[in-house]
Amino acid sequence: MAQDKPAVICVFCGSTPGKSPEHLEAARTLAQEFHKHNVQLVYGGGTIGLMGEIAKTLVSLSGPQAVHGFIPRALIKRVKKNDGEASTNGAGKAAERIIDDEALDQDHIPESEFGVTTIVEDMHTRKRLMAEKVSKGGPGSGFVTLAGGFGTIEEIMEMTTWNQLGIHSGGIVVLNIRGYWDALFTWVRGAVEEGFISAENAAILVEVHDATEVWPRLVEYQVSSGRMTLDWGK
Repeated sequence: MAQDKPAVICVFCGSTPGKSPEHLEAARTLAQEFHKHNVQLVYGGGTIGLMGEIAKTLVSLSGPQAVHGFIPRALIKRVKKNDGEASTNGAGKAAERIIDDEALDQDHIPESEFGVTTIVEDMHTRKRLMAEKVSKGGPGSGFVTLAGGFGTIEEIMEMTTWNQLGIHSGGIVVLNIRGYWDALFTWVRGAVEEGFISAENAAILVEVHDATEVWPRLVEYQVSSGRMTLDWGK
């Protein structure tokens, strides 16, 4: 029965820590909340920034089986044993995970302080598999975003769109630390006023300001009455 399953929550967040320690603290607190409520974390498989912080904190509390990461092969940097951790500084997108070349097989990274990790071929597969894990979870399963950049906002907005289209019914919570996501909610209100988003569907995105509010809002989440009822061949 679904009630017997643990909740599965996908967290989108930055692969950098940001400039304020409050973002890292929010990631740690969210992991502690997940541990309290037997939540299984699904995330992007990185070991740095907010991604790494929430994963390793939950693993330290609940064990490696509580965390499942999905990372595209292109975002892994392979290094030779004893070469040390390569620098991720420089122009462009840095690798989200650095791993000993000898420890890497075709599809999996060995279980570690960051949990269980599956290697995928592209970003689309990453998002699809994370969403599938959430859809199979128990009550309270859904999606959460911490602070992040282009990739983070793209991911949470795609999940919001999928909710509106009826592809999934998981809750979507935005943890708005230090007003980081204020502009997003200003845009949503503006889109409602201009008639591009219905008032009902504006509520698909739930805003909270403290990590302790995330779990209660996911548990009580109600799907929008304005969602599309489309047949996606489930």
